[in-house]
Amino acid sequence: MKKSRKSFLLAMMAILVAAGLAGCGRGNSASGQQTENANGQTDQLAQAQTEDAEKDSVIVVMGPSSEPEAGFDPVYGWGAGEHVHEPLIQSTLTVTNKDLTIGYDLATDMETSEDGMTWTVTIRSDVKFTDGEALTAEDVAFTYNTLRDNSTVNDFTMLDEAEATDDTTVVFHMKRPYSIWPYTMAITGILPEHAYGPDYGQNPIGSGRYIMKQWDKGQQVIFEANPDYYGEKAKIKKVTVLFMDEDAALAAAMAGEVDVAHTAASLADEKIDGYGLLSVTSVDNRGINLPTVKASEKDGKTVGNDVTSDVAIRRAMNIGIDREEMIKNVLNGHGTAAYSVCDKMPWYNEESEVTYDQKSAKALLEEAGWKEGKDGIREKDGVRAEFTVMFNPDDSVRQALAEDFANQCKELGIEVKTEGAGWDVAYDKALSQPLVWGWGAHTPMELYNIYHTGTDSDSAEYSPYANETVDHYMDEALQADTLEDSYDLWKKAQWDGTTGVTQDGDIPWIWFCNVDHLYYVRDGLKVAEQKIHPHGHGWSIVNNVDQWEWSK
Repeated sequence: MKKSRKSFLLAMMAILVAAGLAGCGRGNSASGQQTENANGQTDQLAQAQTEDAEKDSVIVVMGPSSEPEAGFDPVYGWGAGEHVHEPLIQSTLTVTNKDLTIGYDLATDMETSEDGMTWTVTIRSDVKFTDGEALTAEDVAFTYNTLRDNSTVNDFTMLDEAEATDDTTVVFHMKRPYSIWPYTMAITGILPEHAYGPDYGQNPIGSGRYIMKQWDKGQQVIFEANPDYYGEKAKIKKVTVLFMDEDAALAAAMAGEVDVAHTAASLADEKIDGYGLLSVTSVDNRGINLPTVKASEKDGKTVGNDVTSDVAIRRAMNIGIDREEMIKNVLNGHGTAAYSVCDKMPWYNEESEVTYDQKSAKALLEEAGWKEGKDGIREKDGVRAEFTVMFNPDDSVRQALAEDFANQCKELGIEVKTEGAGWDVAYDKALSQPLVWGWGAHTPMELYNIYHTGTDSDSAEYSPYANETVDHYMDEALQADTLEDSYDLWKKAQWDGTTGVTQDGDIPWIWFCNVDHLYYVRDGLKVAEQKIHPHGHGWSIVNNVDQWEWSK
């Protein structure tokens, strides 16, 4: 049965992808068409699914971008990057709990020196890799030193050296204090020093909850529960992940072939027999950067914007846009208003939140000297209140948010044009033009990356902005005695009563919404409670797949 099922799934995937690309997901007609296409296979699929359910298996659909191009190697981003998640195949030293506090995986104890320059971590002594070799502190040290030297995604510049002092003790010697190190440890999968090489990502050996049994690139990956796992035994023994776009994922659910399928807000109103809609709260936010300095040429690039450099413009737009209207019109109600890059996180400052007030927004502009012209667009000192907002042309949600923002700004007397820009040019252009971004992570470092002045630079990395006080709070936060002690300092970086990145401060970014992550889930499958999802609609859903279960 296993062999025939594998072949069948691969064949059906090709059919479904083709069907999806041909026009699936466009209203009721698509639903009828895809159901009809699948009718000839219904009995076989139902039988296969029933047998798999009895075997405690699930089939999960993710988007094509969730497939790791470089394979399942933590050195090249597995577990980190756009789709931050627990690496499943590999163990980690720590984990992020549902309340976003830090718990232990391999680690049994953790101590930090008074100056924050060393972290001493004790690990379990009963862990083996799936090839039978024992996992020791040497493997941990090897992993971190390898990532320090070669990582293409994670930042390990704060690490001087990882040292194994005995089989169960690893000491991290830091170049600078880094209080949030436990969050890095929660997504860093441990590699086997004896079995690591150039092809590791294609054939990974780990000590985690699952073993990667098969990877058909561009199609699927199959995981099976690790029978020798040291922790709680998996309830789901086999996990098949299919990579499909939203239309094909919807078609697969309509045909009854999959157990969990990601979907977009625009498709989430479809009613599918035998499935319910799971909505997961996220900190997967969308917002725009606002260059805070006037335009000038620097190193051959335009840096700054003559309109957004006026704080009155930035403050007026922040309170003059109706976020709930955006959520209703663009996300079909599947989202929450965003006011920062870290809404709902333990380090979120509630002073970031504002109330929609178009009247006050217009008053701010008037007081700042931005007067309406004959065409309704404001001007000040010969500068017209107009600028361009960019969006990734492959992302319909970001485009719709840009258009909605433009329409709302026109009511304030600000003309916003929209422009599609691929990532190959968008990063440079964002130095002078706002861009619709997606951010959100289980770490305060997200604040640092966005707002802190860059090394050997006079402004932040992604948009021209600098505030020495904000920098100071974040630097202090990284030097805090404990992770928990750092939270208040991260909050002060957002607003300390006098300055910060909120409405009454510099407001160098405006945040629109947090996108709910949506999934069609087969009736009878209980998906374990999810912790808030970070940016990236992919692997986060299966962080706890081992604890999912079928109703009996």
